[in-house]
Amino acid sequence: MRITELLRKDTIILNLKAATKNEVIDELIDKLEKAGKLNNKEEFKKAILKREEQFSTGVGDGIAIPHAKTNAVKIPAIAFGYSKAGIDYDSLDGKPAHLFFMIAGKENGNDEHLETLSRLSAMLMNEDFRNKIMNIKTENELLEIINEEEKKKMKKEKSVNNNKDEIILAVTACPTGIAHTYMAADSLKNKAKEMGVNIKVETNGSTGVKNRLTDEDIKRAKAIIVAADTKVEMARFEGKRVIKTSVTQGIRNPGGLIEKALSGEVPVYHHDDKDSGGFKIQKKEKTGFYKHLMNGVSNMLPFVVGGGILIALSFMFGIKAFDPNDPSFHPFAKLLMDIGGGSAFSLMIPILAGFIGMSIADRPGFAPAMVGGFIAANNGAGFLGGLIAGFLGGYIVLFLKKTFAKLPSSFEGLKPVLLYPLFGIFLTGAIMLLVIVNPVKSLNLAMQNWLNSMGTANKILLGLILGGMMAVDMGGPINKAAFTFGIAMIEAGNFSPHAAVMAGGMVPPLGIAIATTIFKNRFTKSEREAGKTCYIMGASFITEGAIPFAAADPSRVIPSIITGSAIAGALSMIFNIGLPAPHGGIFVIPIVKGSPILYVLAILIGSIVTALMLALLKKPINE
Repeated sequence: MRITELLRKDTIILNLKAATKNEVIDELIDKLEKAGKLNNKEEFKKAILKREEQFSTGVGDGIAIPHAKTNAVKIPAIAFGYSKAGIDYDSLDGKPAHLFFMIAGKENGNDEHLETLSRLSAMLMNEDFRNKIMNIKTENELLEIINEEEKKKMKKEKSVNNNKDEIILAVTACPTGIAHTYMAADSLKNKAKEMGVNIKVETNGSTGVKNRLTDEDIKRAKAIIVAADTKVEMARFEGKRVIKTSVTQGIRNPGGLIEKALSGEVPVYHHDDKDSGGFKIQKKEKTGFYKHLMNGVSNMLPFVVGGGILIALSFMFGIKAFDPNDPSFHPFAKLLMDIGGGSAFSLMIPILAGFIGMSIADRPGFAPAMVGGFIAANNGAGFLGGLIAGFLGGYIVLFLKKTFAKLPSSFEGLKPVLLYPLFGIFLTGAIMLLVIVNPVKSLNLAMQNWLNSMGTANKILLGLILGGMMAVDMGGPINKAAFTFGIAMIEAGNFSPHAAVMAGGMVPPLGIAIATTIFKNRFTKSEREAGKTCYIMGASFITEGAIPFAAADPSRVIPSIITGSAIAGALSMIFNIGLPAPHGGIFVIPIVKGSPILYVLAILIGSIVTALMLALLKKPINE
């Protein structure tokens, strides 16, 4: 397929009226719609803007290539627009864009047009070609120039000169795999040709991997440049000198990357089964205990939320409606309880432990840790036992990896399928049953007895403690100790403590959400966006929604949420609210014992206290 089969006279604008980035996007989309290329104009615009959020398609040198691949496209097409004055398009080089090629790709369509689009992206790297386009007078002239350049491009030799002993390799990849992938590849190839360097570039685009690097290529390579913003195969580069960078650097700085590759001053790459090769500009990733714990918590949450709400729905038929021996028995209530309580909730602790172990030791750590979590859940060790099992299983597998590293290479295939699971599960299970379970079970019982005695002595103080505990570590051991106590009190027929627990657990994300809405100058743009999701997290009793804010600014956020949560818990006790459901947030407020309105008031007061404290403690930010 030729470029001019996608770019037609009716999709060309020789003199754009737009003066801003959003205006040029709208103008090009309107042109595509009038030409009958779109099924849904608004959906296509959403897809274009979503792509722009990842990083700007203003690639520099006066070019912008907004693009999207979506079912909102009826017929694959290209819209062209030219602005003599130039438009600020957040380009990589900070300069105005003059040439705009909007690419409309069809989801799950024929990939032949994507090959054509990649050719266009590469052609635009030619300065002479760009200059010719800027001087066109008619639509026909533009199409003729593109046809002529495309013919030259298609005649170019694509194969690598394999006679040379030494070669530089590269891999390029971007999230959509339409434009930046191929522009980076062509930029590297053109610069290598100019420098007299032998190079081979693999592209990971929408149509799959092209010009794949062979084992022989990798063996001969002096160095490998991985210019990628998405996952590529990295294990094959073990022991080679590898430069990892973003795809935009492949476009903007090919000479610097090639010079570095030739210098030999490139670190040797060692694969750790977690490296995707991608490069993202972001804050330093949390590591160690925090990272492993959050991996377990995030994977456990769907079981907590889904199972908890199903249990709450079961209670709406009656607190004992799931019990066949109770007069209020309802078969659908039993079905809900069997799925939510008997299945989803029973998997929480094993899943928590399994994914902590997997975070520590990758896949081999999953099975031992999950078995340890299962043992904890079924022997009274609860959440604390599950946490211990996760770390125990993961670090035991790390120990086994070091121990078995001394075995002959012929055992490599047996390690993940036999040695790690056999010894990992046995050692984790034995330590859990013989050493961990009973002390942790006793500790949990002591905690529950202490809290229970506090309940009879001072109801308000109990509410303060339970509510505050929910905000201390937001899903961690202290939070889960209060949560477990609340569930134990439900089973004992005392519904008030768990009402304080849920009120305290809802406040942290809700308080942060309110603060990011009202006191916007205390938060960054990304934090304000994240604050919107905290409304949903808080309303659904997902305390973990506050974790990113607490991790970023613990000295101000944690005191604020603990105070608000403690007040909400105490007010819940003062208002004499009881909660028979273990989870559910706003979904179970209608079934509380006492006044639902007062319960909502307790949660709102606690949330507002948190928001006000954040406003007082955090300083205004100038972005």
